[in-house]
Amino acid sequence: MPRPAWSLHAYHLIVPDEQLDLFACREARVHLVARQLELGGFADRTLCGGLLPAQPVMREVERTSLRDKRLCLACKAVLDAQRQGERPVWSGA
Repeated sequence: MPRPAWSLHAYHLIVPDEQLDLFACREARVHLVARQLELGGFADRTLCGGLLPAQPVMREVERTSLRDKRLCLACKAVLDAQRQGERPVWSGA
């Protein structure tokens, strides 16, 4: 069965652990990151543009994950825009 053009499978959740990385969000937020890294894009960034932690804890994205109160609102906004057909920000154009 072919996968639809837009799918939650294209993303990972970055879950904060007990030690917040100096380069990551300073709040205990759950961020989204593209699963498929593309040449010319930013491989070390979340959807909202934040830097990834040094050793990110990644989880599969499920529909219930999108209702998590800790989900970064900027990441969610980018995800919603991509769901509506806007070009992914990691595509480099």
